[in-house]
Amino acid sequence: MPPSAPRTAAAARPEPAGGAGPGGAGPGGLDPEQQEAVTAPRGPVCVLAGAGTGKTRTITRRIAHLVGQGHVAPGQVLAVTFTARAAGELRTRLRALDAHGVQARTFHAAALRQLRYFWPRVVGGQPWQLLDGKLRLVGQAAARARAGTDADALRDLASEIEWAKSSLVAPSQYAAEAARRRRDTPGSADQVAAVYAGYEELKNAAELLDFDDLLLHTAVALEEHAGVADEFRSRYRCFVVDEYQDVTPLQQRLLDAWLGERDDLTVVGDANQTIYTFAGASPRYLLEFPRRFPDATVVRLQRDYRSTPQIVSSANQLISAARNRPAGSRLQLVGQLPPGPDPDFAEHDDEPAEAHAVAGRITRLVAEGTPPSEIAVLFRINAQSEAYEQALTEAGIPYQVRGGERFFDRPEIRRAMIALRSAAPEQRAGEDGPETDLVAITRAVLAARAGLTDEPPAGAAARAAWESLLALVGVAEELAAVEPAADLARLVQELDTRADGSHPPVVQGVTLASLHAAKGLEWDVVFLVGLADGTLPIQHADNDEVAIEEERRLLYVGITRARRVLTMSWSLTRAPGRGRPRRRSRFLHGLVPDSHPASRVAGERRPGAPRPRCRVCGTPLFGSAATKLLRCSDCPSDVDLELLDRLKRWRADTAKQQDVPAYVVLTDATLTAIAEQRPSDPASLVGIPGIGAAKLDRYGDAVLALVSEDG
Repeated sequence: MPPSAPRTAAAARPEPAGGAGPGGAGPGGLDPEQQEAVTAPRGPVCVLAGAGTGKTRTITRRIAHLVGQGHVAPGQVLAVTFTARAAGELRTRLRALDAHGVQARTFHAAALRQLRYFWPRVVGGQPWQLLDGKLRLVGQAAARARAGTDADALRDLASEIEWAKSSLVAPSQYAAEAARRRRDTPGSADQVAAVYAGYEELKNAAELLDFDDLLLHTAVALEEHAGVADEFRSRYRCFVVDEYQDVTPLQQRLLDAWLGERDDLTVVGDANQTIYTFAGASPRYLLEFPRRFPDATVVRLQRDYRSTPQIVSSANQLISAARNRPAGSRLQLVGQLPPGPDPDFAEHDDEPAEAHAVAGRITRLVAEGTPPSEIAVLFRINAQSEAYEQALTEAGIPYQVRGGERFFDRPEIRRAMIALRSAAPEQRAGEDGPETDLVAITRAVLAARAGLTDEPPAGAAARAAWESLLALVGVAEELAAVEPAADLARLVQELDTRADGSHPPVVQGVTLASLHAAKGLEWDVVFLVGLADGTLPIQHADNDEVAIEEERRLLYVGITRARRVLTMSWSLTRAPGRGRPRRRSRFLHGLVPDSHPASRVAGERRPGAPRPRCRVCGTPLFGSAATKLLRCSDCPSDVDLELLDRLKRWRADTAKQQDVPAYVVLTDATLTAIAEQRPSDPASLVGIPGIGAAKLDRYGDAVLALVSEDG
């Protein structure tokens, strides 16, 4: 197989502080649980690592420990993760720990490398080419099957084919499996199966492979060719899998083929962050790991070094309300940082107003000294990005849309790389004069040949390009700090390595990203926007408890991206003066403090409608608790304490029977309102805020019976 990538100087950079663990807590600053995972003996190890608990630090230290103690040679370790960026981060940290030669790749990159190597022996001839996008072939297959061929229909069909292949469902099995799993299919299941079968025929006839084929063909090569399996297993003897909660059946099959009968496997994951079940991922491999390997070492990382205790508390509160959580997923994060501000909440009349309010807050943060690169705006779907791009442009704030154009593919970066590459021989020949400072030389070359100016230009697009060039200077600064003798040629080598590993530098711009794209990242300041029912949870998740819980986990991922400042917001309508009022996300129930101005439930009162008034003093009411009680918090209560006690006992029994938190049945404020107002019939009961039609149907008779009991 090809040799491993050369060492880069950035390897010697200190590890990032995020998730690093407390200094002095143990060897290398590891906390006791991290240390246990790092020093566990070879064999099966399962690390249940909550958000911000230092999982990347832990697994890289574990690999370095195994290598340093002579338990395994560096070239015998294969670490796999789900994104090229994460793999690049693993390689950078491993180089910093002197674990040179360890292979850290995505599942697909590792499979491609192996398949190309073994292809002549397994198949013969030249390896088939990798398919660059499947929509063209899906379109041809759809036309043959008389299915929809517009762009949206083809994307839906392509996604369904990807789900089927990652779930190990063949075209002949698709219709039955779709029915069994209650898939929301794009068209009839039989028609999707026909498109799937036609796509496979066209692809194979053209001798092309898609990304799922890489995994499947590699697994089959190992399963059916003993010589191939023996050679592979003699090369790789130790495996590490990051984000194990998101593996698909196809990825697990490849991992099993890699392992054979061995058990030298370390997996790391958090079932609370499973957000790709729609694509075939399943946390069951993580949760069932101790059952598969009864002798496995299981370590739980719950000390959160990323976020303030206030943010950690919100994350814990959100995820604790999840239904049917497996025991292995019940990680309770414990914040380790000093206290910070409480999460903030904001309600807006419409989406443009929300976007401009966020842009205004970001403008103030930047003016106060927060770097734009430490700010993120996260949303449920990419279509929400446009309003924030416009608002930030008008505010003159640079931004980058994550998931858009790759950093090293940007025109200004390609030009800059050409300039640096051409200037490198000139510097070595002394043509650039006596200057030897790498940072100064880099700035000078980029200024003369790529347009880098001392001051940022006007306009968001020009500012974004300027920030990209400045990021290259930042790489030069990092390189010079660890290799004082580095020159331009060494800088070009470092940038080439980063480009190959999809490990771009940090760009000084606000990040706009979907919640899915934000997985694995973190910022000092995070704005979670558009948190209205129908958007989060997304509308098509309604009436599907499994899908709703995945939406909850998606918000959990968003909350845990924030280090010190978190703002959650929503708007009552999409556009000014149009549409029906919306309700804020149901997931915010219990998170928004009753005393907060945004604590009332969006959609209960139309803009401009009069606020409810206190039944004691007649003043307008603010906050959900006051609204439910229909009295001010400082007005005297006439609560029937015996009735309130009966209601709470009934609620506890009901919640236990339904396996839900007590507040899901009825909140404390609603119970207190019932005990104060003592409704005698359904009409008066439903007049209490918090008792809607669904609650009335489900609990009305029981509650009215409790009210009617003699004291």
